[in-house]
Amino acid sequence: MGGFFGVASKNDCVLELFYGVDYHSHLGTRRGGMAVYGAGGFNRAIHNIENSPFRTKFERDVEELKGNLGIGCISDYEPQPLLIQSHLGSFAITTVGKINNQEEILEKAYREGHSHFLEMSGGQINATELIGSLICRKESLVEGIRYAQETVDGSLSLLIMTKEGIYAARDRYGRTPVVVGKKEDAYCVSFENFAYINLGYTDYKELGPGEIVFVTPEHVETLREPGKEMKICSFLWVYYGYPTSSYEGVNVEEMRYRCGSMLAKRDGDSVHPDIVAGVPDSGVAHAIGYSNESGVPYARPFIKYTPTWPRSFMPTNQSQRNLIARMKLIPVQALIENKRLLLIDDSIVRGTQLRETTEFLYRSGAKEVHVRPACPPLVYGCKFLNFSRSNSDLELITRRVIREAEGDNCSREVLEEYTNPDTCRYAQMIEAIRRQQNFTSLRYHRLDDLVASIGIEPCKLCTYCFDGKE
Repeated sequence: MGGFFGVASKNDCVLELFYGVDYHSHLGTRRGGMAVYGAGGFNRAIHNIENSPFRTKFERDVEELKGNLGIGCISDYEPQPLLIQSHLGSFAITTVGKINNQEEILEKAYREGHSHFLEMSGGQINATELIGSLICRKESLVEGIRYAQETVDGSLSLLIMTKEGIYAARDRYGRTPVVVGKKEDAYCVSFENFAYINLGYTDYKELGPGEIVFVTPEHVETLREPGKEMKICSFLWVYYGYPTSSYEGVNVEEMRYRCGSMLAKRDGDSVHPDIVAGVPDSGVAHAIGYSNESGVPYARPFIKYTPTWPRSFMPTNQSQRNLIARMKLIPVQALIENKRLLLIDDSIVRGTQLRETTEFLYRSGAKEVHVRPACPPLVYGCKFLNFSRSNSDLELITRRVIREAEGDNCSREVLEEYTNPDTCRYAQMIEAIRRQQNFTSLRYHRLDDLVASIGIEPCKLCTYCFDGKE
């Protein structure tokens, strides 16, 4: 995934940029970067943040960087922001999104005379550099941004900083958010709207799908009006979003309470747990909503060890991920032994981590472990955001179970049955997962309930990973 933050101020903006970017640390774990423009021209700092938080890596840069314009990012993949010199002038650029047709774009670039791109470790090119090259094919930055967004199969939101101000563009289908904040002597642009509250900004506007604005310390100018079609990622509310964030006017924490409440209503009197618990951190609010609706006490039978494991994301290596998942959560024996537990996690992707969590609950004396994922079964890998590190749909526990039942010749029509909670195939899939994971019972959130939990028009939500509909 990833997130970005930008500031256009009448004063030095580096400290605000530093804190605004840091507030996006829940969205990525590999690279952080800041670029500023001031009297000394463009300056930039990029650091690896895999083993230490953003703040500790950039404290010295805050003292050295100076400028009244700045953009920064947290990235799960490529180093950015990048500084680019072109016929459009010099600019810094940072992006959030996913490019599915990268090889096709590269081949076209080479055919049309682009000689080379810098290669990163592992043989990949920097996706943000590729976007920069697309933008520079046109005669203006706005034309270039539109061309890049139309060329990319996937999604693309971005910030571009020139000597005059900051261009902000939201993905053409609004799959990721971009918001503008305002205070007396500055404007800021952010992925997360909570990131500027403590910096003294108030909400100014949320960009619509495909909207492009130009931000200076004095004003915000709309250069391209928003489109009508929106497909914002529904998983932002379920998992990615920080509890204090809001997207399209819907707060993440409130949505999760509603989600848990609907899970409880679906359960009715079918289960009788002693306590309800959420897997830290993203499952907690869903569990509170379940507890409030059902009257079953909320408790914390395991605690996340935040002093050294404060972050949600995991290393790319699966064995490391499994080990860290165990190390982060410490059981509270007194709240587990001889108890019937109902556990809510944001989702089940591969199933490895939740299975291990369940096993240590049993080893700690739990009598029953009922599991309620806060979203429907993930049947399709995300095509539009770097939501999952899965290289194949078959890494998803649902698809492994479906393949066991159907073999390799699984048609789209058959998969539709597995995503419909009212079919026999769906019920068989859930029971197979329950047995594999050793849960006492398993009930996923229904898609119609998820959409109702969010509360915006269904046609404006992307639910591809649940139903395969683009």
